[in-house]
Amino acid sequence: MQYISTRGGMAPQSFSDILLGGLAPDGGLVVPDNYPHVDHATLQQWRALSYPQLAFEIVSRFATDIPAEDVRRLVEAAYTPAAFGSEAITPLTELDEGLHLLHLSNGPTLAFKDIAMQLLGQLFEYVLTRRGEAVNIVGATSGDTGSAAEYAMRGKQGVNVFMLSPHGRMSPFQRAQMFSLQDPNIHNLAIDGTFDDCQDIVKAINNDAAYKARYKVSAVNSINWGRIVAQVVYYFRAYLQVAPQIGDPVDFVVPSGNFGNICAGHIARRMGLPVGRLVVATNENDVLDEFFKTGKYTVRASVDTHATSSPSMDISKASNLERFVFDLIDRDGSELARLWQEVDRTGGFDLGKTPYFARMVGEFGFSSGKSTHADRIATIRAAKARWNVVLDPHTADGVKVALENRRPGIPMVTLETALPAKFEATLLEALGETPPRPAHLAELEQLPQRSVRLANDAEAVKAWVAAALG
Repeated sequence: MQYISTRGGMAPQSFSDILLGGLAPDGGLVVPDNYPHVDHATLQQWRALSYPQLAFEIVSRFATDIPAEDVRRLVEAAYTPAAFGSEAITPLTELDEGLHLLHLSNGPTLAFKDIAMQLLGQLFEYVLTRRGEAVNIVGATSGDTGSAAEYAMRGKQGVNVFMLSPHGRMSPFQRAQMFSLQDPNIHNLAIDGTFDDCQDIVKAINNDAAYKARYKVSAVNSINWGRIVAQVVYYFRAYLQVAPQIGDPVDFVVPSGNFGNICAGHIARRMGLPVGRLVVATNENDVLDEFFKTGKYTVRASVDTHATSSPSMDISKASNLERFVFDLIDRDGSELARLWQEVDRTGGFDLGKTPYFARMVGEFGFSSGKSTHADRIATIRAAKARWNVVLDPHTADGVKVALENRRPGIPMVTLETALPAKFEATLLEALGETPPRPAHLAELEQLPQRSVRLANDAEAVKAWVAAALG
């Protein structure tokens, strides 16, 4: 399998080649030149597999340049009960008949990002060791990606991490998870702006070819293809557990801001997994809800991006949407480039009056819903009263949208985003008590914290990173 750019300007490359990169050289995102197909007979066989075994089957179909036994060893090292609390790795809870919650937040940083990052850390170290190289990861986080990446990469040979986060826009727990790390290869940069500003800086650095080459810049945000591949696995895992028979549809609801998590569901569907509908759940920053309801993609300025009680979704520029639109428009790289040039020029584009809009719902199975602060508080209270389940605010957004979009007789799975311990203030408002947290994190916020505050300026960040690297 080879990898190409959504914008058509990159020569085909291998999985190992694109793993260490961020944006493609033409500013697009890397995608495989085809999706491997999985038939129903194979799915039936996969029902008996453990999580690491299933991960091997899927990841090896994308990482075709890495020897199979090496892929097997890497996934077995990533997905252990010690890291994720159980052999299941991603256990399921049935809330109501046919309504399920997929637990993705039992990893080291209590967020779904750990599922991908633990594997990505293994893959990075493997490829770098084979090549005798080093990389400097420059990433952006709205709260969970940063800590998951840092915990996966801390102490890894040949890897430095420079993580940008929006100053004052994460929960105290999220901030402490990142800033309390004292490993010399971990650097936290608090930017005076929003997550979208941080993401724009990372893109600007990736688009500076000379700087990127000189300082060996890599990425672990959801633009990194290795992360998406790892996330595809748990869609297959959940489907195989809840589908009455192979071939029956299963719907998924995914809280989403940057479109990476649900993009993995789209890829699973393209591989042949019988996904019924993929339902995007947003918060007050409803760019994606607007897109899937109207066909209009309109990015918001930083001043128009709301700071909400589900802060990891406070995003108004959904980077991974480009991968979906590429498939939607029949993988036409020149047309994709034109659409994103329109985003740069006018702030968006409109597919509402094109044949593509009908395909989003029909052929591709997408729909959407949104949630507000009042909605998530009500959902957290209702989930505790009805099912004795405590939800974090982002997962509450998903459950709220799931309850509105259930279809009779079709199983529906909501993807958990994080554990509620990461958002104590909102849980205290909803339930009148703070949620429990793992014992080893009891005094997390009291640990010494280390970060550098910088202006919302790409050149300032580039200069700081260059100085840190000497």
